[in-house]
Amino acid sequence: MSADRTAKQEARQVAGDDKRLLRKKPAERKGQSIPYAKPNLLGNERQYVREAVASTWISGGAFVDRFESEFAKYCGTRYAVTSSNGTTALDMAFLALSVRFGDEVIVPGFAFMAAANVALHLGATPVFADVDPMTWCMTADEVERNLSPRTKLIVAVHTYGNMCPMDEIMALAESKSIAVVEDAAEAFASRYKGQLAGTRGTLGTFSFHASKTMTTGEGGMVVTDVSELRDRMGLFRNHGMSGRRYWHEVPGYNFRLTNMQAALGCAQLERIDHITSGRKRVFASYQRHLRDVAGVSVQNFPVYVDPCVWAVAVKLDARAYPQGRNQVIEQMAQAGIETRNAFYAASLMRNLYGCGPLPVCEELSEQIISLPTYDTLGEEQIECICAKLANLRV
Repeated sequence: MSADRTAKQEARQVAGDDKRLLRKKPAERKGQSIPYAKPNLLGNERQYVREAVASTWISGGAFVDRFESEFAKYCGTRYAVTSSNGTTALDMAFLALSVRFGDEVIVPGFAFMAAANVALHLGATPVFADVDPMTWCMTADEVERNLSPRTKLIVAVHTYGNMCPMDEIMALAESKSIAVVEDAAEAFASRYKGQLAGTRGTLGTFSFHASKTMTTGEGGMVVTDVSELRDRMGLFRNHGMSGRRYWHEVPGYNFRLTNMQAALGCAQLERIDHITSGRKRVFASYQRHLRDVAGVSVQNFPVYVDPCVWAVAVKLDARAYPQGRNQVIEQMAQAGIETRNAFYAASLMRNLYGCGPLPVCEELSEQIISLPTYDTLGEEQIECICAKLANLRV
């Protein structure tokens, strides 16, 4: 049975309650809604977690080793190192690359700000680049515009499942001897010219938050082909201890993933083709329904990107939606549909980041709405979501 067919069957199975919910009047829903995200836990998750608990190895254990090995094999990298979440994955990557006080780290001004926050915690300065108005991702031209003699690191954030132009960014970085970290938290299983997100840079980081394409509840991973970086990340992850217990070689942290979370990850990887196929079906359906809706613009994905979209996000034209994006979110919620606003541009949080104007990032922050996206979302739900969004035009 094909992965696509299985994903469609799962969508029909899981979406039954949501379909019945949609037929009810808002007053009858009693606060229920089509959720923004829903994890797919229809495989061996329960069995493997029970095995982890029964082993009594609930912190570290065999599932952690297995998860790292199988994830590296899936990505085609030599190494994969687990972490407690996507942010600590970035922490490990930055520490392995010796980012420190006085360094500059170039990040996009429109994205989830985990990389910028990690830079600040290490005493480095995040330098924010504006993004492409169509793809919503950082470009090599904007990176080059923000380079300085203090630039230590470039972080390419693959927003919503799209991918930055990695050929150009890597060529620029290599010409300047600057490391590149791919923040692929939102782009697991997306491909750039056939190569998986997270595998082009010096290091690639991932998040397994409950809303992500695959989940361990919380959890993260870093992939690399460089053994020295693998070893340094492992050292910082485990309190700076290596072979000798209680002997600290560096001032490390506890960034470890539990055996129970890794058990979930192993089960998720077993069915990752089904999960990603379902997400691709959902994205294609949204594209069909929204293609001709005036005032609604879907994120542009270049021909060289094969996306596995984490969140289907659209930009609302203020002329079609004069009530504003935030009011549209409220109106969708009244219809029992959970949506979310866009990321806030770093320049709008000037007191925190000290960032100058970023015109494209600021416009996207005000106009993007993110729609329910998960692999078991049914066709009737998608049709209803899109119809409601279209009907809110003034």
